[in-house]
Amino acid sequence: MSDQAFQAVLPDPDLDDAQRAFAHRIRAFAADKLAPHARRIDEEEVFRAESVAELAAARVLGGPLRPENGGEGWSAVELALAHEEIGAVCGNTRGFLAVHTGLVSQCIEAHGSDAQRRTWLPRLAGGEIIGCFGLTEEEAGSDVGAMQTRAEPVGDGRYRIHGKKIWITNGGVADVCLVFANADPERGKDGITGFLVPTDSAGLRRERMPGRELGHRGSDHAQLVFEGVEVGEDAIVGGLGNGFRVALDGLHAGRLSVAAGAVGIHRAALDASLRFVTTREQFGRTIDRFQMVQERIADMAVELLASRALVLRCARRRDAGVETDGDLAAAKLYSTEAAARACDQAVLLHGGRGYSSAYPVERLLRDVMGLRIYEGTSMIQKGLLARAFLRAR
Repeated sequence: MSDQAFQAVLPDPDLDDAQRAFAHRIRAFAADKLAPHARRIDEEEVFRAESVAELAAARVLGGPLRPENGGEGWSAVELALAHEEIGAVCGNTRGFLAVHTGLVSQCIEAHGSDAQRRTWLPRLAGGEIIGCFGLTEEEAGSDVGAMQTRAEPVGDGRYRIHGKKIWITNGGVADVCLVFANADPERGKDGITGFLVPTDSAGLRRERMPGRELGHRGSDHAQLVFEGVEVGEDAIVGGLGNGFRVALDGLHAGRLSVAAGAVGIHRAALDASLRFVTTREQFGRTIDRFQMVQERIADMAVELLASRALVLRCARRRDAGVETDGDLAAAKLYSTEAAARACDQAVLLHGGRGYSSAYPVERLLRDVMGLRIYEGTSMIQKGLLARAFLRAR
């Protein structure tokens, strides 16, 4: 495949010079530090701790944070570009970043006190500690208001947290958890409060999730059991009873990472397919000469361009301060569903080879399924979009 053909799957033509240079910097880092380990950590099902220090050294770990908090002050467009580049190489690393940086660090920056920002953000950005986001429960996934974890007041501004969180990415390796618990159940979702809890706190037990994940097997997924974990008022993030808004803002930040990561996976699937069909011979010629193969490549390419356009549109609107829930829902919904279609076709184009982990498309197909679920399923995004359009009438 020619360099010109390969460039068609990269975002360069849509970027200005500074953005292109930024994307190339992240691309070079991902190729050098992440790509060599992507297949191994998936097959061995192991979290690669060394990546955290590498991400910190490359100034990726705290990228979107303000410089005074240890970051580089990335724009939303730069975040999307970075997470596309990393997602194209290693979905596990992009998922780690979405939680550590998006759900935890950016939440603390936006809603934390000055003391909390000073205490936690430089260490999170520098890779000294790892963060996780304790929101999901067995009966409270999309329905955050159904949360059963409780924060019981015990006097002197202190609380004891009781409950169980599941599917917590980074949960088994994190040093601090932004956990959500209801401090006033009679108020429903308006009683939910966010707390910063060190994971070595007495009464906090961590366990691996049971079973084996379909994808993202190089990530750390855990259950967190809180059995009377005691915290003070200084652990509250965003104010008592404001946790529902803090959690939704965190998910809002994370969804752009998921959408951009889906573009990266889509791009990797198309790249792998282009390389394969232009070298694989059947019936005396390479299979890219067959019309049904060309049709699939064309569909994958057009949907990639559409996905990237939606993601960059959303990011630009976020930078301009005019982004809506509908903008983000459209980007997340379309990019993840299009990436799933692309990965499915990539496996079929590879034939029997696509069924083996010796080729990357097998891992891409498994990983992309999680992106249709994380930070709000595709059905949730459709509901958000429908309500946005209906309200506009």
